Amino acid sequence: MNIRKLLTTGAIVVGSMVALSGPGALAADHSMGFFVTSVGIGDGGNLGGLAGADAHCLKLATAAGSKGRTWRAYLSTQVTKGRGIAARDRIGQGPWYNAKGDLIASDLDQLHISPNLVKRTAVDENGNVVNGRGDKPNRHDILTGSKDDGTAYFPWEKGDHTCGNWTSNDKGSASLGHHDRHGGGNISWTAAHHSRGCSQDNLKSTGGAGLLYCFAAD
Repeated sequence: MNIRKLLTTGAIVVGSMVALSGPGALAADHSMGFFVTSVGIGDGGNLGGLAGADAHCLKLATAAGSKGRTWRAYLSTQVTKGRGIAARDRIGQGPWYNAKGDLIASDLDQLHISPNLVKRTAVDENGNVVNGRGDKPNRHDILTGSKDDGTAYFPWEKGDHTCGNWTSNDKGSASLGHHDRHGGGNISWTAAHHSRGCSQDNLKSTGGAGLLYCFAAD
């Protein structure tokens, strides 16, 4: 083994193993772990439940070239007793990067307190900007069914906030976030306002298209 060569390349010798520590070191993994869906399922708030939404995320991610990752839609559910499934508990621990390699958040705390989430970074699975406030059509309403911190609604917080746990296109409503952090004086990416209903037309009427946030949970 040429020790001088290893030293000049910035390598560290540990026993019989060599690890690069200088410019030749392996780069951190900045592969896509977050995106806004380029298209919705197309049936309003009826996503086929959480499983159908997760499958939609996986389908789009795979078509965009992502391999070997576990994809979850950022969606909460409601129950009549206790508390439903929280979106934040479904998506892993981070970090998450978009399709362009921009860091969205290092962990769950940063994601829900001060994420790098604006129109420029909240891109779709192909790295394309998603229409927001001021664009035609506006599509910044993203389905979440969640409170501001990514948790599920309590039973006593009256109303359906999840379109029947993502199985209805005719009853209830959905909690929506703004991916561009603009509109109506509310910058929340998780809980800006509620939809007028759960049909596809209802979602379009306030500036949406039934789009989802997708996160790699592995």
